[in-house]
Amino acid sequence: MQWVIPLTRDGEPLYRQVYRGMRQAILGGAAGAGERLPSTRDLAEQLGISRTVVLLAYEQLLAEGFITGRGGSGTYVSEGLAGNGSPGKRRLARLRLSRFGEAAMGSMATVNTPLPRPVAPRYNFIYGRSDLETFPFALWRRLLLRQARRGSTRQFDYGSALGNPELRAAICAHLRRARAVVCDPSEVMVVNGSQQALDLVMRVLVQPGDAVAIENPQYDGIREALRVAGARLRPVPVDRDGLDPARLPEDARMVFVTPSHQFPTGAILSLDRRLALLRWARRRNAVIVEDDYDGEFHYDGRPLESLQGLDREGRIIYIGTFSRTVFPALRIGYLIAPASLVPAFTAAKWLSDLHSATLEQQTLAEFIRGGMYERHLRRLRRRNTARRAALLEAIGKYLGDRVEVTGEGAGAQVVLWPRKRVSEEAIVAEAAKKGVGIYGIAHCYVRKPSRPGFLLGYARLTEREIREGIRLLGEVL
Repeated sequence: MQWVIPLTRDGEPLYRQVYRGMRQAILGGAAGAGERLPSTRDLAEQLGISRTVVLLAYEQLLAEGFITGRGGSGTYVSEGLAGNGSPGKRRLARLRLSRFGEAAMGSMATVNTPLPRPVAPRYNFIYGRSDLETFPFALWRRLLLRQARRGSTRQFDYGSALGNPELRAAICAHLRRARAVVCDPSEVMVVNGSQQALDLVMRVLVQPGDAVAIENPQYDGIREALRVAGARLRPVPVDRDGLDPARLPEDARMVFVTPSHQFPTGAILSLDRRLALLRWARRRNAVIVEDDYDGEFHYDGRPLESLQGLDREGRIIYIGTFSRTVFPALRIGYLIAPASLVPAFTAAKWLSDLHSATLEQQTLAEFIRGGMYERHLRRLRRRNTARRAALLEAIGKYLGDRVEVTGEGAGAQVVLWPRKRVSEEAIVAEAAKKGVGIYGIAHCYVRKPSRPGFLLGYARLTEREIREGIRLLGEVL
């Protein structure tokens, strides 16, 4: 056991300083009742003092009943004594927060949604989560172990801020095929999830006071990051065809969009609007940030290519994540920037955390290169297609024309819009009483919406659970 006891040469005998330090540790609970103490020889070596000094301190503690000796066993904290003293309550200093710190504190009630519930609902339609049951964890563990075993010592040193070269090349090749993204591995940066990518965009491109356009409603992680960065938010209405470019403000120098599956409404940005958005960016010399958070899932017709694939001027920063397709705890995402911005993003990433964890990057690179990721995606799409069919069937059967549904064409969540005016909070609470977890949409708006809605994710439920959960929700609505 390691003990830290500050010793000074201010005239007080050393044995008294050792005695006082150990007494305070016992009274403060740092040494538990019945806990074995180091021997006098060990403690003397730790503190760099004479064993005689420690013997004198122990004798004083024994005399006062703080410790007891057991023949042939050692010295222990007396039972029933530890933690019973009153070492004095610390008065915390009032430390000044920065402007960023103050703004971040103001986001605590909003970020990290949906919040975990004290008791998990039996039928939890939580959104923004991956399907952990379908992921091949046994295969992943074998790949991870193989990377750890065969890796050279150089692989465990500091890495590139841009990320593992093999992973960047694998991401680039996959996105070219699956999302029609135009990129080179040199333009791909590996980040700790898409939220870090958003944070880096704020640091590199947003000045306090800049006007930035966002969808309304929107992913609150984008909104709060912009607000904390000091941007002036310019909300742009979203309808069934996504963000309306005709409503974009003329003073904005950047816009954040989720064109493949608008969050949270699920609208898919039409081709006409995609082209209009690019024309607006060219006219305003603006940057477009495309968050393709679940572009891998599309159900109706041929999936639209990424917005980035239509860009011919290098105006789009493309962000994606493996949290929805692999598992959230992996914390690996990617940012694809125009070549002119790569040096600035590389420096910002290095200043933030040097680089993302290398062993996981190497494992993911092998997972993608070996075709295992594509096979997993096919299984995942089949499972989500079956869940989606069960959800829409159950909504039609148990809710009927009492609700409007949006977002069913892509992703792994839909939005229910009740046709009657209801209270989001009341419906969420009543559903919870029946063991059904649903989530209101109001927190996604800059201002309180005129229409209530409910987000229902289905990636972690079976078809039977989906049907039963919607049946119970029908009783509530």
